[in-house]
Amino acid sequence: MRLHRSSRYRWTAVATLLLLSGATAWAQGAAGAAAAGAPAKFAVINVKQAIVTTAEGKLASATLQSQFAPKQTELESLNKQISELQNRLNNGARTLSDDEKTRLQRQGDLLTHEFQRKQDDLNEEVTAAQSDIVDSIGRKMIDVLDRYSRENGFAFVLDSSAQGSPVVYASNQLDITEAIVRLYDEAYPVKEGKEGKEGKEGTTEKKPAPSAAQPGQSAAPKKTTP
Repeated sequence: MRLHRSSRYRWTAVATLLLLSGATAWAQGAAGAAAAGAPAKFAVINVKQAIVTTAEGKLASATLQSQFAPKQTELESLNKQISELQNRLNNGARTLSDDEKTRLQRQGDLLTHEFQRKQDDLNEEVTAAQSDIVDSIGRKMIDVLDRYSRENGFAFVLDSSAQGSPVVYASNQLDITEAIVRLYDEAYPVKEGKEGKEGKEGTTEKKPAPSAAQPGQSAAPKKTTP
């Protein structure tokens, strides 16, 4: 029988979701084509931070936590039972009969196996749900990033959050993460009164992506110059 600490099965919703490798491809694939002959420009974006910072990403995080809270509580209860059995065995090492020790040990092993199975199932479900959210937000974000890059003449955009990213240092003036988040929230605002549903199932309403270069758009970010 082995005691499982709660930290082993705690997950961090969308923050963990953003460790998925798929997020990297969107930024790199959406490098955006600058107009032919235009001066080569580049920018940097933290894709993981961008996804989790959008209003839709925040809603998805809260939704996941609520969705899986019952199973999380069940795991905590099992872990507590395992801990109590372990304490009984330790405290009764000299007083418990061999039969009682064997019974408690067997009971603890069964609970440990049940805990491991349910923990694995939860991890799989969480990973699948997280992947769906990353895919949903990422596919829309790539459109926003592509448009922004083209309108601002960026030849390519680097993802500073990518594993093995070549970005060692980038000036804040080159970072377009906040700009993309603002434009994404404008293009895909979260509907009011839908906090209890998943972001991909009717919580956002698509609007025409705002032009980063269009006059009068106060939320549109300024162009960045390397």
